[in-house]
Order: sequence, then C-alpha cells, then structure tokens
Amino acid sequence: MEADPPQATQIPNSGPSWELDGPLVTSMPAVAPRGESPLVGRHVTLIPLQESHTEELYRNMGGILNAHLYKYVPAHPFRDSQSFATFTKSLCDRNVNISYAVSLKVFPANAVPGSSDVSTGFLTGIICLMNVLPSNRSVEIGVLFGPHLQRTTAATEACYLLMKLCLQDLHFLRVEWKTSNLNEASKKSALRLGFIHEGVFRKHMVVEGRRRDTAWFSIIDEDWEGSAREALERWLRNDNFDDQWRQRARLEEIRQRVIKERS
Repeated sequence: MEADPPQATQIPNSGPSWELDGPLVTSMPAVAPRGESPLVGRHVTLIPLQESHTEELYRNMGGILNAHLYKYVPAHPFRDSQSFATFTKSLCDRNVNISYAVSLKVFPANAVPGSSDVSTGFLTGIICLMNVLPSNRSVEIGVLFGPHLQRTTAATEACYLLMKLCLQDLHFLRVEWKTSNLNEASKKSALRLGFIHEGVFRKHMVVEGRRRDTAWFSIIDEDWEGSAREALERWLRNDNFDDQWRQRARLEEIRQRVIKERS
C-alpha cells in the first residue's frame, strides 16, 4: 500500500509563538545626520568638512612627520598633499560619511578657564559619523586628530559634541567606536569617554596585507543618560580646571562619582 501523503503543516498567521522576542522600541526614530551646521564648543568648533579645508589640514596633520598618526587607520600615511586631498574628498561624500574638520580655538597666553577671548583657530583634526543606520538607531564615530589636538581638553570636547548630537539631538540609541585591537591609545580613549568594550572581531580586516583584529566599543542611550553625559559635562566645566588649565579631577573619577550619587 502506498503511504498517505504528508499533511501540510498548518502555520498560524499570528500568535505568541511567532512573535519576535525582545523589548519593543518605542523611542523617537533616529534622524539621519546632515552635517550642514557647525557644532560649537568652548575649545573647538566642528565645521562640516569641505575640500577647501585640505591644505590647512594637511599642513597640521599630514606629511612624513605625521605618518605615525595613520598607523592604525585603514588609510595610507599621506606624505604628499595630493594623496591627502584624495582622502579628504572621499570624506566629503555625505552619502557615505558625515565628516567635520576640527577647528582648535587658541586662547591668549594669559587666558583663564572660561575666557571667551579667542585669538584664532586652526584646523587640526577630522571627526566623522560612519555606518549611519537610522532604522537601527546606530551610528559609529571615527576620529583622526593631529598632534596639537591629541590628549587635550579640546579632543574630549570634540567627541562630546558629536556624542551629544547623536544620542540627544538625533535620537540614536547606540554609538559605536571601533579600532585595531593593537591600538591601546584608542581603546583607552573609548573607555575614558564612557564607551563599553563589547569584544574583539577576530581577523576582521586585512589592512595593507596584514590581518587586523578589531576591538568594538559602544555607548547606548542608558549609558549616556546614566552617567556618561553628566560626567563629561562636569569634567568640561570651568571649575574642573585651575588657572594653568590643569584638570582637578579625572573624567573617570567624575563618572564614578556620578554613578555613586545615582545608586
């Protein structure tokens, strides 16, 4: 006897067993950044990147003397202005990245914290929004700072301005920071700013023929409102610096203080 043909499985149109798990996202949808307006801080202004910025940026962060800046960046060191111009032109494509030139404000030698007496400013860094995914409410920050900007209050403020733009103004829920797992300075910077280390993507990329493992960090809306935002804002306040512009308390110390106050 022939076996009876299998009966078609009846799949319900809806029901608890077919619903996705996980919390519903009820927050305001993320807004795609346009990068058309400057972001102004006390120490820096983030200016929408233009090709006309190339010459000044190259002067302050290009050339053979600055080749070390690009050791962990998936781009070649720029030993001549032409190659650097090609690089900055690619960053000006707003269909791929939203990029800003970092203008470092220069204060007179006798200025004290809180002074508005700025003598001049010059371009010495690039900071970008990459992998912009408004539907997923996630975005990545990438930084490339010249020697005048590295390890300064201004560098911290530049990152704060872009983090605030994403997590408050544009309603993203997640901001990412990625770097070579060998780049200890970048990893320390991410943790200092309040990013959480999520792990390492092994054999993630091949850069100039060499394998790169990529360390992933993120800060989400709960982290931002929980302690990161207030810690950064307290650290950047005038009263956290003495008359020689030396910090009174480290950012990590302030963040722990905020966490303790809210526990």
